[in-house]
Formats: sequence, C-alpha cells, structure tokens
Amino acid sequence: MLIGGFQPFTLCDFPGRTAAIVFTQGCNFRCPFCHNRQLWARQSDTVAPIPQEKVLTFLAERRGYLKGLVITGGEPTLQVDLSVFIRKVKKLGLAVKLDTNGSRPEIVERLFSEALVDYIAMDVKAPFTKYDLLCGSTVNHAAIRKSIGLIAASPVQHHFRTTFYRALLSETDLQLIKDLLPTNADFHIQPCRDVH
Repeated sequence: MLIGGFQPFTLCDFPGRTAAIVFTQGCNFRCPFCHNRQLWARQSDTVAPIPQEKVLTFLAERRGYLKGLVITGGEPTLQVDLSVFIRKVKKLGLAVKLDTNGSRPEIVERLFSEALVDYIAMDVKAPFTKYDLLCGSTVNHAAIRKSIGLIAASPVQHHFRTTFYRALLSETDLQLIKDLLPTNADFHIQPCRDVH
C-alpha cells in the first residue's frame, strides 16, 4: 500500500462511526478541482510515504475509540495489496469505508465478494458527455456504469456523490448525473471549495 497521507480522526467521513482516514498515493484521474493533487503520482518527490505498519500500530492503539477506517485517495483500487491491507484493518475490529472513482469495477466486485468493505462511496463525476473533461483523462464509461450497478445492487451501505464544480458543471448536468443512478439512490452533491 502506498500511503501518502493519514488523518487520525474524523467524525464526518464515515457515516455513523468515529474513524481515521488513509489517503492512498496514485490516481488515474486528473480532475481539475481535485483537492488531493499531491496524491496523483504513484511516486512523489513532495509527499513522504507513510509506512502501513505505522498506520496499523496507531489503529491498534486506538482500539475502542475508533470504529472505522476510511480508505480514500488518490484512487485506492489502484493499490495492488489493497485487500491485504483491509484484512489487517478488519483484524483490529474496525469497519472499512472505501472511497472510489468507480474506474475499476473488478476490484470493487472482488472486495464485495470477500466481504471486506462495510461502506462504499463512489464519486460520479459528470454526465458521460462531460466525464473525460471533468476527469482530465479518457475514462472507460462502461466501467463507471458497471461500478454504479454493482454498488447499487450490493447489500453494502453506500452512497454516490458529485463535486459540484460550477466552472464545468451546471444544474442540468446534476440532473443528468442523477439519471445515471438507480431511482432513489442515496446521492450527495458536494460544493467545490476552490482552494487551489
């Protein structure tokens, strides 16, 4: 696991649980509104990697206080040893929330089949006519559709979310994004805080 950041405590990132957050290093998208640009590259000259054993030791010491771990990024599903890391976290008695861009449905499906995820949040970036623009890269739309379907059909707690980047998205686009999701899907719209 390439870990580029760690937040020891959050009350708002894992619904219903006190948690810590691991930020994985590396992402296959280049969203112009990203607030974690330092995590784009798999290897960075500006971000010192955090050993996973250091994170696991911290989590073990906070047993009873923390109830979960959020794994975000970057894009966590790019990590080749993601499931190995999650198993170690779950052995500590913590629930796991995964944040994903949905670009690797085969990984999501595998994690579901191995009961490694307790909550999943998927970013749905845009209507497909604007997806590549909002991601700053060429996106496999079929993979995004498959991830939406897998997550919506799974018994795992979940929600979908869109960062409302007003420079590139409109209210009409938000409706088109909702149309990509199943009826009554739990859909969150996050305002973009332009800090970069």
